[in-house]
Amino acid sequence: MPSAPAPAPAPAPAMKQPPAADRVYRHIKKAVLDRDYEGGTLLTEGELAEAVGVSRTPVREALLKLEVEGLVKLYPKKGALVLAVSAQEIADVVETRLLIEEFAVRKVIPASGRMIERLEELLEEQRRRAGDGDLAAVAATDRCFHAEIVRSAGNEILAKLYDQLRDRQLRMGVAVMEAHPDRIAANITEHGELLEAIRTGDADGAAACVRRHVSRVKVLVRGEDR
Repeated sequence: MPSAPAPAPAPAPAMKQPPAADRVYRHIKKAVLDRDYEGGTLLTEGELAEAVGVSRTPVREALLKLEVEGLVKLYPKKGALVLAVSAQEIADVVETRLLIEEFAVRKVIPASGRMIERLEELLEEQRRRAGDGDLAAVAATDRCFHAEIVRSAGNEILAKLYDQLRDRQLRMGVAVMEAHPDRIAANITEHGELLEAIRTGDADGAAACVRRHVSRVKVLVRGEDR
């Protein structure tokens, strides 16, 4: 008697899409951070809904969330204005970064071999991204380099505070590299100098590297006061 045919394999479950408002939020936020939507750009609900393939209701939800985060300003019946990076925001971010990063780099010395290895990996990745010309990826890797030092300091409250600066750092990083392409190579060089100071246990030298490196952002990035 012939054997019964094997049952057909069950179809793989379809990947569940994120909620529509989340998709719109991620679309807009990425475009703002990558400066595809530059400061001063007016975004309309209709255009955003069409770009993401959703109705206008989730667009409104996403824009409200982005307004709370300080990336856009809503204007009823007109749309949402992408806010430019302001001079005051730059000063505030640089001041906060200096307070956190100078403290952190002193605390990580003497550094563990694992931390130094991770910083070497991030520096090499930054070089590769720079060679590819991907400014958003260069900025993200740059930020990861600094965040690794802060995380390694072992203060969870400071690490969480530093993480709150992430979006602003990425946006400013892309702005600097677009306006000053020579800074890409200079940033990599300065990261190398910082890594060497950490490797040799020079706490004062490492703190001085951080101070010079981070302070340049305030000079290079220009914005409009809100």
